[in-house]
Amino acid sequence: MRRVLSGARLFTGEHMLDDHAVVVEGERITAVVPASAAPAEAEVSRLPEGTLLVPGFLDAQVNGAGGVLFNETPTVEAALAIAAALRRSGTTGLLPTFITDDPDRMRRACEAAIEASARPASGVLGLHLEGPFISGERPGVHEPRFIRAPDAGDLEYLTALPERLSGTRGRLMMTLAPEQVDDAAIGRLASAGVVLSAGHTAATYERMKEALAAGVRGFTHLFNAMPPLHSRQPGPAVAALDAGEAWCGVIVDGVHVHPAMLRLLLSLKRPGKVFLVTDAMPPVGTEATSFSLYGHTILRQEGRLVTENGTLAGADIDMVTAVRNCIRLLGMSLEESLRMASLYPASYLGLDDHLGRLAPGYRADLTLLRPDLTVLATWVGGQAQWYGTRSKIGEL
Repeated sequence: MRRVLSGARLFTGEHMLDDHAVVVEGERITAVVPASAAPAEAEVSRLPEGTLLVPGFLDAQVNGAGGVLFNETPTVEAALAIAAALRRSGTTGLLPTFITDDPDRMRRACEAAIEASARPASGVLGLHLEGPFISGERPGVHEPRFIRAPDAGDLEYLTALPERLSGTRGRLMMTLAPEQVDDAAIGRLASAGVVLSAGHTAATYERMKEALAAGVRGFTHLFNAMPPLHSRQPGPAVAALDAGEAWCGVIVDGVHVHPAMLRLLLSLKRPGKVFLVTDAMPPVGTEATSFSLYGHTILRQEGRLVTENGTLAGADIDMVTAVRNCIRLLGMSLEESLRMASLYPASYLGLDDHLGRLAPGYRADLTLLRPDLTVLATWVGGQAQWYGTRSKIGEL
């Protein structure tokens, strides 16, 4: 069935358009046209006045949401539940993230993510393995007893995963510490199609530059779980600032990184190389005040998720809030804030040929925003979910 979505202002991922409509057939966008030129034979859905239709948000780092933690239940059902919970905040595609843990549980998480990504309109785009090949000096909340270097069996299993995900155009992203993984292993993983990111690392500037040359593509929650900036020991954060082609994922919650540091980052990196992640945890989308990780209680306190000794344990934020924070805390334009939540993460993951834009041939993964930049509806593969009173805005 061909459908026309009209009545809202459009942000294509590049430009704002007034008096235009999106034509959807099946799971794909077939045209973006002036509203007056919409095909007459199509079913028309009139979107509420004052709303903004944008590319659906993509999140490359999601530990949990809606009361579900992927490490706790590394299952297909858990991955799907997390994706469903985050649609309410505009995220239409994500990488469920499995942090450092037991090797058998890690493989269970990989298998679950592969199966979940094959489900139609699941919103699961693959998997992010954050660890276990990270630094014991910068573990954050990761359990030190599970931190290790990769062995031959790890590399054989991990390098086979991108091909297994290719049928659904899924991605395997992996956060590692370059001091834990040699260049030969980095090159082997990158050549197989693993999207490599440096994080939870104490690597020197020099080692970080070597790893970037070997195949590391970006940085995980830049500035967190790595040494601070130092004039004589620049470390991984300065390597990220200094490497023109390196991508940087950032948590814009006003807690993990000071806004001034993020403004500095954005002034130094060329547009398109900084993207939003949430690092969301189970309380996001719920009223919960705590959850369990590795058998320890994590407390939700004034916008922070912390262990009982005060260590940050993921983030209490969703993607649409991060977009608003880019405007409020960083002084960014609405357009660039939206790109950081959609087009730029799609580009980082190599999915920007079918995600991150409103354009013909792109998947109809869409988010509809109210004037106050809260989420009214999402579409995943052309399938709509409304988060308002549908009787007031019409059926699709």
